[in-house]
Amino acid sequence: MALNILIVDDSPVMRAFIRKTVGLTGLDVGEYCEAQDGEHALKLLRERWMDLVLTDINMPNMNGEELVRQLESDELLRTIPVIVVSTDSSESRVQQMLALGAKGYVTKPFLPEALRDEVEKILGVPHE
Repeated sequence: MALNILIVDDSPVMRAFIRKTVGLTGLDVGEYCEAQDGEHALKLLRERWMDLVLTDINMPNMNGEELVRQLESDELLRTIPVIVVSTDSSESRVQQMLALGAKGYVTKPFLPEALRDEVEKILGVPHE
């Protein structure tokens, strides 16, 4: 099953890095979409279906925390799993994001295997 993945980060360099890293995981990816903030991400998610959202927390306009809140309040979009990809590795932040509805959390910088393992755990899809 090819995964459609939305990468949300205000840094084009980080979005490209995450995209490349996902490519190294061995996961079967059908389509990538990118958004520079939560507002753009919500707009994209209302236009096309994504199987997974990888989002940063600290972004302008709408941050990752608010994005997760918005997704959780939407009956259809709440079914899309969200993995937070952030430099904030504090246990309180991790627990806060999981309590808001994120399904996983990966701390930057990360190895491709760490991201793959988190995706597999959440989606239940072993890599090929």
